[in-house]
Amino acid sequence: MNWSALEVLISGVNKYSTVFGRVWLSMVFVFRVLVFVVAAQRVWGDENKDFVCNTAQPGCVNVCYDHIFPISHIRLWALQLIFVTCPSLMVVAHVKYREEKDKKYGAVHKGSHLYANPGKKRGGLWWTYLLSLIFKAGFDAAFLYLLYHIYEGYDMPRLTKCSLEPCPNVVDCYISRPTEKKIFTIFMVVSSACCIFMCICEMIYLVGKRFKKLIAARKEHDRELFIEQHNTVMTPLTSEYAKPDPTATSANQNKSNSKAEEASTSKIM
Repeated sequence: MNWSALEVLISGVNKYSTVFGRVWLSMVFVFRVLVFVVAAQRVWGDENKDFVCNTAQPGCVNVCYDHIFPISHIRLWALQLIFVTCPSLMVVAHVKYREEKDKKYGAVHKGSHLYANPGKKRGGLWWTYLLSLIFKAGFDAAFLYLLYHIYEGYDMPRLTKCSLEPCPNVVDCYISRPTEKKIFTIFMVVSSACCIFMCICEMIYLVGKRFKKLIAARKEHDRELFIEQHNTVMTPLTSEYAKPDPTATSANQNKSNSKAEEASTSKIM
């Protein structure tokens, strides 16, 4: 399998990722893909050839090997890496869709754009990115459980017993290099757990940042609403005291003049 082509394809999502996403991608290709290609495949290359049982019964060794290794660790990890890295393509596809949509919009409306930045995680792209994180963490957790369920733990025993047909009785079977395989198994399990942790951290970061923006927008809206209501209440009071009514002033003067005339008339009388 050409893992370098997959690396080039998935690394394109780096420019749309957060810091946690870039760390997750580095961990996947350095601690999982690189170890898988360079070392793990060679360690499990002799698992079938060097699997030995203390019997000469034809078919017994094959049946016991199939029972102990229902699916090879290498093939299970290959499926896990494919399933885990594919959700990142959802983000790349969504960004490409936005770019094409913006290009068509710009062709119709000259000089204008539908998206200021097609790779900005807003609206539908934010939900696509969050969904890809959920898928990545879910696939990793599912494969860890599957590996634990199939092999009843992450241990690699040196001796296993098998009593399936056509074995004549309970036979002892020996796995080649069990300690080395156990070390690689634990390493891949720990790497998967770290990737799950990084996905959870990135989800918390995205959701927390979104809530922070919503709270800030709500506070700004409340502040503008308070200022608008405050100005509406204070405007009549300010106009009443700053600009006296000239009509009211002239009326008061007329009243004072009429009182003075009445007083003078009464004195003459």
